[in-house]
Amino acid sequence: MPEGTPLNAPFAELTKPDLRREMAGMVTLRDALRLAVSAFQEAGLYYGHGSATAVDEAVFMILESLNLPVDDFNAFADARLTDREKTLLGERLALRIEKRLPAAYITGRSYLLGLPFRSDARALVPRSYIAELLRSPLFDGSEPAQSLIGDPYEVTSVLDLCTGGGSLAIFAAYAFPNATVDAVDLSPEALNLAAENVRDHGLEDRITLLQGDLFAPVKGKTYDLIITNPPYVGPEVMEVLPGEFLHEPQMALAGGGGDGLDLVRRIIEECRAHLNPEGGMLCEMGEDHEILDEDYPDCEFLWLDSEDSASEVFWLPATPQWS
Repeated sequence: MPEGTPLNAPFAELTKPDLRREMAGMVTLRDALRLAVSAFQEAGLYYGHGSATAVDEAVFMILESLNLPVDDFNAFADARLTDREKTLLGERLALRIEKRLPAAYITGRSYLLGLPFRSDARALVPRSYIAELLRSPLFDGSEPAQSLIGDPYEVTSVLDLCTGGGSLAIFAAYAFPNATVDAVDLSPEALNLAAENVRDHGLEDRITLLQGDLFAPVKGKTYDLIITNPPYVGPEVMEVLPGEFLHEPQMALAGGGGDGLDLVRRIIEECRAHLNPEGGMLCEMGEDHEILDEDYPDCEFLWLDSEDSASEVFWLPATPQWS
């Protein structure tokens, strides 16, 4: 029982886990995982920042906190914890429950398809279906008949709008080895984080970070490819977001207008002036694709699926022109 709990407190209070204290009694990483998963389940946490279950979340937090490879828990499951490690894990796992902080903000790092990124409250935790699509036959050159951009080595210019912490710009630099990438965001704080990630990946000579409102910083420039994961959450959803999302920059979530798609509309209406004739745009916009189909009947949207999404990303070619 947590210290100071009255003896006549409700049963839920009497049995409420005290992770900082209980972690001191754990012996191995397997013990710590069992305790964390039980506590996470009881707390009813929300998982939407790279993990899908309490087990995945706890495994990530334990391994990342101990500077161990995050993809192989079993190799270390029976290793004994030091007192310092128990204290660190107890504190971090308790914070996850008490503050509803995203795990990546606690550890300071997140992974997107295996690529590591610094992560904190200056930008959204990296997550986008676009990353998966850039590694698919649609863009990686593995199946030319399916490719939307032809040979990836012939892509020489990419624009990443609303880059946040820079993860998609970095994915694009890896996907298109001969391309330079302009990455734009309105938030100076997010761009500072992006700069740290760009340096970590050694891509300073290929990625240029620009501060400003959508296309304003790249006036007059055109690109072979535009990628963007802009804010697209509507006001009704913003009001009921789980606590974990409330720690993220709200300007990076709320898309404006009654349906959250005002920024997406601006991007659609302005992007053709910044696309080369054989280019196109890849945009993530959430689950309401019927709204855009109705608003822009002349746009040749190609709705794409990923492993975990259906029609939440569209491809829009530069030609033929749309109205």
